[in-house]
Amino acid sequence: MENKPENFIEQIINDDISSGFNPKELKFRFPPEPNGYLHIGHAKAIGLNFGLGKKYDAPVNLRFDDTNPAKEDQEFVAAIKEDVKWLGYDWSEATYSSDNFQKLYDWSLLLIKKGKAYVDSQSSKEMALQKGTPIEAGTNSPYRDRAVEENIDLFQAMKNGDYSEGTHVLRAKIDMKHPNMLMRDPIIYRVLDKPHHRTNDAWKIYPMYDWAHGQCDYLEQVSHSLCSLEFKPHRDLYEWFVNELKEYTTQLSIIPKQREFARLNLSYTIMSKRKLAVLVENNIVDGWDDPRMPTISGLRRRGYTPESIRNFINKVGVAKRENIIDVSLLEFCVREDLNKKADRKMVVLNPVKLTITNYPEDQTETLLTENNPENPTSGSREIPFAKDLYIEREDFKEEANRKFFRLTIGKEVRLKSAYIIKGTGVNKDPEGKIVEILCEYDPKSKSGSGTEESTRKVKGTLHWVTQSNSVDVIVKSYDRLFMEESPGSNSEENFLKDVNPNSLETLYAKAEPSIVSSKNGQSFQFQRKGYFTPDTKTKTNKIVFNKTVGLRDSWKK
Repeated sequence: MENKPENFIEQIINDDISSGFNPKELKFRFPPEPNGYLHIGHAKAIGLNFGLGKKYDAPVNLRFDDTNPAKEDQEFVAAIKEDVKWLGYDWSEATYSSDNFQKLYDWSLLLIKKGKAYVDSQSSKEMALQKGTPIEAGTNSPYRDRAVEENIDLFQAMKNGDYSEGTHVLRAKIDMKHPNMLMRDPIIYRVLDKPHHRTNDAWKIYPMYDWAHGQCDYLEQVSHSLCSLEFKPHRDLYEWFVNELKEYTTQLSIIPKQREFARLNLSYTIMSKRKLAVLVENNIVDGWDDPRMPTISGLRRRGYTPESIRNFINKVGVAKRENIIDVSLLEFCVREDLNKKADRKMVVLNPVKLTITNYPEDQTETLLTENNPENPTSGSREIPFAKDLYIEREDFKEEANRKFFRLTIGKEVRLKSAYIIKGTGVNKDPEGKIVEILCEYDPKSKSGSGTEESTRKVKGTLHWVTQSNSVDVIVKSYDRLFMEESPGSNSEENFLKDVNPNSLETLYAKAEPSIVSSKNGQSFQFQRKGYFTPDTKTKTNKIVFNKTVGLRDSWKK
């Protein structure tokens, strides 16, 4: 087994163990908010946390940070669980921040009694003005020195639903002059009169992320709380809250350690759940699992495999600095995986008739072709061959130069697993469009027949299907959803201007008859075209395939 060098997170953990931390007390968590579907960026955090769990034989919780009922839903909870399991991971416990709402409320009362929290009755605009700037200190709220008893009464009344949204908030009392602006009396609780997907109408106040997240880590006794880099400024606050509660929580022996890693940024890809929601809400895509979306469910529907995504995450690694990974690396990983796994099929995406004029009129023969030359155990299949075929329209030119190695008048090519043919003529419709290509075949050139002619070399090999035995299929050919390498870089809020209007092309194709036995989740290589998988959602009486990726990177400069 390959010995991978330790990443810096593993070095931190190993240093802690060397300093006396009991490795049996290691514990990790993956804490998504259930306000949307997971995307490829989350796969990095999933791989990191669950990978550490496996490496150190430590439990990993799947915790839903469900503190904002306005945006969260049970649908997202179910989708997140499905995605994590599909990627090949399992959690020790599925937990929820909402499990701890009562404990978080009780701890807030302790902070108030300790003089470390107060109810502020200013508007959000007034509080923002008092916050100051990174180079200017903030100013204290006029309500900062409210009496403890008044703060408790107000906070309890907020909890009971006596006040409307925006009337009061609970703030931590830290330091309005602190150089880290997140430490300038951050909000702990706000009034939200909205039902929660798990607690229904039980609560009228909800904890802010910075309060709930760290304290849930503490309650679950997570040893290493791993966050993306944008949370590095939050570390001071994370540690302040835990330190203020230590005297009340002596039964909790593990003090969580927050550490940050670079999030995954992919070229030509949006990684914001808020922006992805805009794509869904504006019907630019047909849902969170649209195959053009970078969501795990979208990638799954498109034909990506769990192994290809895990391999991609391993190749990207764990870094301390932000960078943009070329999406072509992700595409390479799925090609590499499917090349070994996917059976080959002959499917003509843009069909034109091909007639072998010297082939027997009523004859149909059965040819044998291997399923996957990269997999010796994949076996072979039978395909029918007859006089009337379909080939790709782009595989023929009436006149062509020496660099065109496909079919033209007077030139020979081989039909895959079949015979060598030579173009002899065409038939056209009244507008001059070719509707039929005429050719002749060499009867002695049948592949695998053992004759001298069967091994004769020609420069081109074409895929094909018979007209009478072909199956009509619909192929959805996907391109990148955005035309710009960094969508929204010219205008953050107008990122929709960068949407590729040609990201989906629907083709009506002809396929070999064995295609009808395809199953959901199965991938095929359509020979000379790319990798495709049956679509799980499109409703039609025809089989629909989604293009996963082409055989090569068509975006390379």
